[in-house]
Amino acid sequence: MKPTHPTGSLFGLYVILDPSINPDRSLHDVLIQSAQVGARIFQYRNKFASMKEAYAEAFTLRKIASDLGVTFIVNDRCDLALAVEAEGVHLGQTDLSYAFARKVMGQNRLIGLSTHNAEQVKEAERLKPDYIGFGPICTPGSKQDHDPVVGVDGLRAIRELTSLPIFAIGGITADQVGEMMRAGANGVAVVSAILKASDIQRAVNDFVCRMPAPTSSAS
Repeated sequence: MKPTHPTGSLFGLYVILDPSINPDRSLHDVLIQSAQVGARIFQYRNKFASMKEAYAEAFTLRKIASDLGVTFIVNDRCDLALAVEAEGVHLGQTDLSYAFARKVMGQNRLIGLSTHNAEQVKEAERLKPDYIGFGPICTPGSKQDHDPVVGVDGLRAIRELTSLPIFAIGGITADQVGEMMRAGANGVAVVSAILKASDIQRAVNDFVCRMPAPTSSAS
């Protein structure tokens, strides 16, 4: 069945599933344990796998996500997202253009767009993806070649530039969640804070319990 366009779910904790961050940890377990305690959006990101390898991994994760009733998004690759019937795709600034991705993905799937400065946010507001990621807020634990750190002040400044849902990303810890939400984020996207946690459910719960219920501005 073709996925619907679940824009109402675009808030809260967004977990990025990247096998390179903690190779000894099962992404299946991370997905299941995170969903059980309140994470609702998951992105599969694998920069190094072949299409065959990525398909096998993403297909299984997609099935688990569907069974759990959570949103599953694929990083970068529209072909993989369509192949596993993901709810959407997340694009970086150097990936396929938004316009072409929308033609490929159709209107019933989500497209997210990474942004790192005010000009990119303004362009996203013109293009109207379903949501944007903005950061890095702090120094990321999962990337060495990241864009300049923008800080919470940068997040606060770009909130005024767009009505799109914003997920703050980049080195965010649970004790910073309240500050992110007050600055205008609809949610936070995390990688290392969950994948490297000694207790996944405790780590996820630490984030989720600090997030207020969504308001009309989050959709």
